Amino acid sequence: MKERKLGLLGKKVGMTQIFTEDRKALGVTVVELGPCVVLKKASVDASGNKHNALELGFDKKPERKVDKAEAGHLKKAGGLDKASRFVREMRVSAQTLEKYEVGQEISLADLELNPGDLVDVVGTSKGKGFQGVMKRYNFAGFPASHGTSEYYRHGGSIGCRKWPGRVFKGQKMPGQMGKRRVTTQNVKVAEVRVEENILILQGAVPGAKNGYVSVRPAIKKNPVA
Repeated sequence: MKERKLGLLGKKVGMTQIFTEDRKALGVTVVELGPCVVLKKASVDASGNKHNALELGFDKKPERKVDKAEAGHLKKAGGLDKASRFVREMRVSAQTLEKYEVGQEISLADLELNPGDLVDVVGTSKGKGFQGVMKRYNFAGFPASHGTSEYYRHGGSIGCRKWPGRVFKGQKMPGQMGKRRVTTQNVKVAEVRVEENILILQGAVPGAKNGYVSVRPAIKKNPVA
């Protein structure tokens, strides 16, 4: 089994461009990555299954916003000053689990990332609200000629009374678009600024400005990327 390398939580600052040595403009995403605090070390999940994971927290939260349940959890991590707005559990190898203690801070330097490395980025995509099939699934719509009336942006037939007598599950229809967990794999690292906790990634990553993301070394490394 492949070793699960440690990742970090962060925030998408926004997009900009940088120029390469051969004067080519490169669209990049700026991510503020860490520092993160270890809130919990887990070796067994709620179902009793063995797994190694670190619960990380990012972006400090005011103590006044901590409820009683969270306060009890934070006591084990060293106090309410460890309260975080963004908390996620990350699977790691047994060796990595032993390296860190509850309450310890992990920074971008601990990932040992270099320009050219590949990472996987997980974020929440931009919410587009309730949309029709043309915007949501790129349907062509109906011909706007030959007597067509009030049917231009409709999705068309969704079934038949005789067979199947129902609408198949997964049928492409209007509905909520965006605002879901999205993973972008094999994103290339363009630049690492350890002192500023800034990671510059080539291309786009999921989410809007100031959206929370989690970044970890790529699992399925694509040599073409």
